[in-house]
Amino acid sequence: MNRRTSRTSRSLLPSFRPRLPSWLPVDPYVLALLATVGLAALLPASGAAAQVAGGASTGAVALLFFLYGARLSTAEVVEGLTHWRLHLTVLAATFVLFPLLGLAARGLVPYVLTPQLYSGLLFLCLVPSTVQSSIAFTSIARGNVPAAICAGSFSSLIGIVLTPLLAALLIGGQTAGVSADSLLRIVAQLLLPFVAGQLLRRWISGFLTRHKKVLGLVDRGSVLLVVYTAFSEGVVSGSWHQLTPARLGALLAVEAVLLAVMLAATWYGGARLGFGRADRIAIQFAGSKKSLAAGLPMATVLFGAHASLAVLPLMLFHQMQLMVCAVIAKRRARDEKAEPAEEPAPGATGVAVGAGAAPAPGPSA
Repeated sequence: MNRRTSRTSRSLLPSFRPRLPSWLPVDPYVLALLATVGLAALLPASGAAAQVAGGASTGAVALLFFLYGARLSTAEVVEGLTHWRLHLTVLAATFVLFPLLGLAARGLVPYVLTPQLYSGLLFLCLVPSTVQSSIAFTSIARGNVPAAICAGSFSSLIGIVLTPLLAALLIGGQTAGVSADSLLRIVAQLLLPFVAGQLLRRWISGFLTRHKKVLGLVDRGSVLLVVYTAFSEGVVSGSWHQLTPARLGALLAVEAVLLAVMLAATWYGGARLGFGRADRIAIQFAGSKKSLAAGLPMATVLFGAHASLAVLPLMLFHQMQLMVCAVIAKRRARDEKAEPAEEPAPGATGVAVGAGAAPAPGPSA
């Protein structure tokens, strides 16, 4: 994949990047998520308002995936298939190693995690990878950006079907039931808008390029609306009474270990498989992340009224991965400057891109 193709793809991704005071280590989006949860706790949507909020969140997520489909170059995906070993490695990390670790955590119930929190943790392990933040961190770390674009995209598309099927197999009765109807709802909400965006891309790509900041707000606003809807349902149903500070602390500790294991496995596993440094960076950032934008709507369909506790592990993990990977990406960039230039690995596609070209990490699929 050539440099021009890579630049074209990145130009269509939202570049909304909030500026932080130097003394504030927390991303404003994290604060916005916390504020949304607080709003749902104080003023939950119920009755007719809940129906309106639910319909609005469904439409917002459909719009998000429509715009995502419109941004992704079809030619880029076809070219990315030539680097199939890297993509299979990312898919194995996302849909094999992550679920295995989630199943291993079953031994923590009920001493560390409640059954409901464990179901949410296991669901987190089944969710596809991110796209936007994987690209951003790969770019900052001077890795193989085109490979990160394709790997995250393939993971998201496969996850639309594979995540509900894995949830039915591994979580089973904890969900509201993975039926043909729920699969159709997920496909209608995520896959069909994506396909529509792909079909209309040639006519609207210029508009998307001119309004990147607005698209960034749409990305974040869509997720915030889904979070408000899901947590409102939890407050109304009384699910939050099951969560204590001790259980929340235990969940955070378990997720920190999970993230550390995946970051190490993808980095050192990539080296054992013979990938070069640029490819290992793409594997690490695409293979260790989970998508909040894709996981939230799936959870609301699969878990029904219990979705609020089910999405809590995913929300916490998403913010943890952003903060940790930001530190790792900057360290990788410093290490790269101190080393001699690396020759491209055989069969690699794409080029390593400097830090200045990265879009802001966000919740997008």
